[in-house]
Order: sequence, then C-alpha cells, then structure tokens
Amino acid sequence: MSKRVVEIVVISDVHLGTYGCQARELLRYLKSIKPKMIILNGDIIDIWQFSKRYWPETHMKVVRKLMKFVVEGVPVYYLTGNHDEMLRKFAGMNMGSFHLENKLVLELDGKKVWFFHGDIFDVTMQHSKWLAKLGAIGYDSLILLNSSVNWFLKLMGKEKMSFSKKIKAKFKDAVKFINSFEQTAAEVAVEEGYQYVVCGHIHQPEMKQVKTDGGQVVYLNSGDWVENMTALEYQDGAWSIFRYEQHDFGQDEQEEGLLSDSEDLRSKLDIGLLLQKMKVG
Repeated sequence: MSKRVVEIVVISDVHLGTYGCQARELLRYLKSIKPKMIILNGDIIDIWQFSKRYWPETHMKVVRKLMKFVVEGVPVYYLTGNHDEMLRKFAGMNMGSFHLENKLVLELDGKKVWFFHGDIFDVTMQHSKWLAKLGAIGYDSLILLNSSVNWFLKLMGKEKMSFSKKIKAKFKDAVKFINSFEQTAAEVAVEEGYQYVVCGHIHQPEMKQVKTDGGQVVYLNSGDWVENMTALEYQDGAWSIFRYEQHDFGQDEQEEGLLSDSEDLRSKLDIGLLLQKMKVG
C-alpha cells in the first residue's frame, strides 16, 4: 500500500501507558503516511499515570515507530505537556533529528505558526495540580468503562457511544472552558504577532479563525488519540484535520502485522544506527 506524503503532522494527547490510549489505531495511521516533519504536541507518554503493570506491546510499537522516523532523518519535535511535564527540564535537547522543546515556532509560507501544548492556560493546572491529576485518573477510569460498554454494544450490533463527549455536551462549564481556552490562546498569539496558534491539551480537534480586540488568528487543535483519534496535517500550504475511521484502513491487526512478528518494528530498527544518528547537537 502506497503511503501518503504529508509535509507536517501534528499529534497530541496520545497518553501512552493508559487504558484509554488508542495505540493500534495510531500505529495504523503512522504506518500509512510518509511525513516530512512530525510535531508531538504534548502528553504523548502519560507519565502522571505511568505504571509498569500496564504497558502493552502496541504502546511500545508506537514508540518504536516514532524512533524509526528519527533514524530515517525525519525531524521529530517533542513538545512537552502537563502529563509529561517532567521532561521540561530537558528542553533544548537535540539528538540527531529528534528535538525536545516546550514550544516551537515555524514560518510556513511567510506566516508565523506557534506550537505549544496549552496547559499554561488551564487554571486548574496552575493552581490545583492535585485536582487535575485526580481528574485524569477519573477520566481514564471513565474511558475504561466506556470501552467495556462499547464492546458489548458492538456485540449487540449497535453503534458505539462516548460517555465523556455526552458529559461535556451536557455541562455548560465544559463548553465554556473550551471556548475560553481557544479565545485566550488566540489573544496571546495575536499579541505575540503569530498568524497561527496550534495547541492540544483539551482533546477537542478544531480549526477556525478567531477574532480578538487586537486582530485575528487561525486557531488549530490536534485533538487526541483517546476518543477523537485525530491529527493535524499540513500539505500544499493548507491545514486539515485528519480523523481516523476504521473502514478507511480495512484490515485487522493480525493482517497488518501490528500484533504479529511478521512486520515487527524491532526487526527494522537498528539500535546501533539509532545511537549513531542521535548525537547531541
């Protein structure tokens, strides 16, 4: 199967190491594209909830696939988020084509684009981190329960449902928080002279123009790989939101080699070559 060439791919909020992470689907997506640059916009590995007791092979294969891109010379920017905030002290580290940063600014077609996770705009994160962590555990538990219910619904021939989406839709405060987040990000971006601002954090894929008192900016959010299974793609001077759909990929995990040894990424990843290329710049 031919791979789609994409200039820039932005992925955020994968939450590897949690029950809600859709690692199989993400791996299928990564195997279907040929990116020229990858931006991992925070919360890729969920260090908050990381447990040695839960780290499936599919989660490790996502890491290996990303490492394989690095070995091939594809620029991979890992921007830190709140769930992987312990990596922030290593910001500025460069190893070959891998770069660890807290934020990133690119000029694309003459326009400045500002990438960062976005948790700095979350009041809960700034003042009640313990409450945010408790909420993260509750969210992961809800996703786990939701997965069990969806398994049963699929068995009954019925459509899947999302508990968290229904909860967000019913609570005005959740909608208000999302709108406030987007407006704040846009206002700061305009003040700093950016034409685009790209965030993650709120698990809400979006692409829209936002007007502020100081001007206007295009706000983008890559969504997540827990519920929405979305990414941002930049190609031919335009941004778009990629939404994973099962029917677009067809084959199951065994046929694709995602869970078998027939196409195990370990056999393709030369660790010696990795260490050779990932020299501190």
